[in-house]
Order: sequence, then structure tokens, then C-alpha cells
Amino acid sequence: MKIPDNNPKPVAIVLLSGGLDSATVLAIAVECGFDIVALSFQYGQRHAIEVECAAKLAQSANVLRHVVITLDLGLVGGSALTDTSISVPKHESSEQIGSEIPITYVPARNTLFLTYALAWAEVTLSGDIFIGVNALDYSGYPDCRPEFIVAFETMANLATKVGVETLSQSNGKAIRIHAPLIDLTKAQIIERGLSLGVDYAKTFSCYDPSTDGRACGHCDSCLLRQSGFRQNGQSDPIQYTQQ
Repeated sequence: MKIPDNNPKPVAIVLLSGGLDSATVLAIAVECGFDIVALSFQYGQRHAIEVECAAKLAQSANVLRHVVITLDLGLVGGSALTDTSISVPKHESSEQIGSEIPITYVPARNTLFLTYALAWAEVTLSGDIFIGVNALDYSGYPDCRPEFIVAFETMANLATKVGVETLSQSNGKAIRIHAPLIDLTKAQIIERGLSLGVDYAKTFSCYDPSTDGRACGHCDSCLLRQSGFRQNGQSDPIQYTQQ
């Protein structure tokens, strides 16, 4: 997919899961003046309902294109999000979330997602990739840390034709990885999104939804999300199995 030469705006690739964080990042990228190519992934996740939310968010943002890429990370296993024989941890409050890397971590997921985004960036002649990783109110995933983003951006500029040519010609960066939520709390992310008009009713964050598509309310993602809305004096607009 090549963007027409007369496209009036620069193009950014946005990783759009359909969750709260990625919806906020999409709004930030639009605010920054980019036209958007949104990438979502069906990777065998038990909460695949989030991809339906991503489609709604992409449509509302009038993106240039919304691409859904199918991977089968269930073949790799090792995560409660891709192996239904492994239970998703549940707690009564966000204070009970541990500091160790939880079983909901999906091995190499963000590395794979960013690699696909990098390929699309080259094809669309985009130098900007946005991802909604966060290193404060999160579950301790190693691929959500600033060190990972910096390392991937360095690799991206070494591993691509456009990166090598730019580095050799101007010693600059052709590919930039934007993680605008990296140092925000969940409450700050929601506050930022509300200021940009994000409709959080179109998002979904739960790791273990019910068969009728309602959030469980007790997984790490649900608890962090609910805490963020409470700190903003807001009610979470999505439905939970127990409210």
C-alpha cells in the first residue's frame, strides 16, 4: 500500500488493539496532524472482542486504512491470553497486583507487532509508528518499558532500507517509535483521552471476558482501568459481569 504523493498530511502507523490505551494513542496521533494506517492483530487471544472495538475506533477516526493481521501465537503458548488451559489471574483490587511478570504476558508480542508496523511504515513511506505501551500502571510486561522502545527504534533504523539510507546520508532517524503514554498513570491516560474526546465505550480491556462480551472486572487490566476512571471521578462506560 503506497500513500498517494499528493496526500496532504504525513502518515503514521498506529498499533490499535481496541483497548483503552491504544484508543488514546490513536487520538493523540490524529491530534498531532497525522493521517493514520491502523494495525490490529488477531493472534489467538481469548479477548478477541477487542478487535471488533478496534474496527469501531478506526472508523470513528476516519483512518486511511485499518489492517487486521492474523497470527497464531497460541502455537507458541506460554500465556493465559493465548492458552485457555491457563487461568487468568484475578484480584479484588489493583493493590493486589504483584510486581512479578504475570502469566498474561504474551512472549515477544510487542516485538512482533512493532515488526509488522515497521514493514508497513516502509511500504507507506511513513517514518512514525505509535504504540500505547505504559510503564507505570501496567502488569509489569518487559516489552512495555522505555528501554525496549529505545532499543527497537535503534534496531528499526539499522534493519530497514529507509533507515540505512537516512543514517548514511544525514545521520538522522528515518523511523521514530512514539510511546506517548509511557510515563503516564492510567488515570492520566484517561484524563488525556477524555480531553481529546475519546469514546471509551468503544474500547475493551478485559483479559477474560464472559461469553456475552462483558468484562470480568477482576483481571489486572480491568482493575487498572476501573481505578483510572475512579481517579477521574468518572464511571467506566463499558459493561462488567458484576457492577
